[in-house]
Amino acid sequence: MELSEEAATTAGDPAEPGTVRPGGRTARVRAAVLRAAGDTLAEQGFHQLDLAEIARRADVGKTTVYRRWGTVAGLVADLLTDMAEQSLPRTETGSLEEDLLANAELVRRTLTDPRQGALFKAVIAAATADGRTAEALHRFYEVRVAEWAPCVREAVERGELPEGTDAAEVVRAVSAPLYYRFLTTGEPLDTAAAGRAARAAVAAARAGAFVREPGHG
Repeated sequence: MELSEEAATTAGDPAEPGTVRPGGRTARVRAAVLRAAGDTLAEQGFHQLDLAEIARRADVGKTTVYRRWGTVAGLVADLLTDMAEQSLPRTETGSLEEDLLANAELVRRTLTDPRQGALFKAVIAAATADGRTAEALHRFYEVRVAEWAPCVREAVERGELPEGTDAAEVVRAVSAPLYYRFLTTGEPLDTAAAGRAARAAVAAARAGAFVREPGHG
C-alpha cells in the first residue's frame, strides 16, 4: 500500500528479521541492504534476488547479509516489515468519505509509482509460491488495514455507519478494486478509479453490507 521513501533503521536476527532496533552502523547496513533488495525486486523480480548480489549492490559484506537474513525469503520478509513501518499514516478529516478517498488516493499513488508498483507486483507474485513471503505480505496488509480502521470506527461513533460495521472489511473494500485493476487489466489506475473505489465502499458500508453477523468478530 502507501509508502514513504525513507528506509527503516532497524535490524533483526535471521529467524525473525526486524524485531530489534539498534542504531548506528547496524541501522545503516539494514537500510542499504533493504534498499538494494527493493530496487532489485522492482527491476528484475523475485527470482533474480540473490543474497551475494544484494550484498555487492549494498556495498555490504556477504557474511553480514547471510548471517542477518539467512535466506531470500527472510530478506523479503524484513523488507515488507520495513515497508509497513514506513507507510504513511492515515488522513483524518472528520468525514468517512473524505478519509477513504484519501486512502484510495494513497493506494493509487503507490501502485502507479514506477518503483513501488513494480516492487508490489514482484512481491505478490512471489507470495503465491513462497509461504514465508506470503506470511510477510499478510502482516504488511494487516498493519496497513489497522492503521486506517479507526477512520471507520469513528464514523460508526458519529452515526455515519451502522453499529457493528467491520472496520477492517470497509478498508479492504477500498483497496480491492484498485489492486484488481492494477494486477489484471491494462487500464489506467487514475484518480477517477480511486474515487469510485472509495465511494463504492462508503455506499456499501452505509447500506450495512459490512455489518458483522452475530457470532462473527
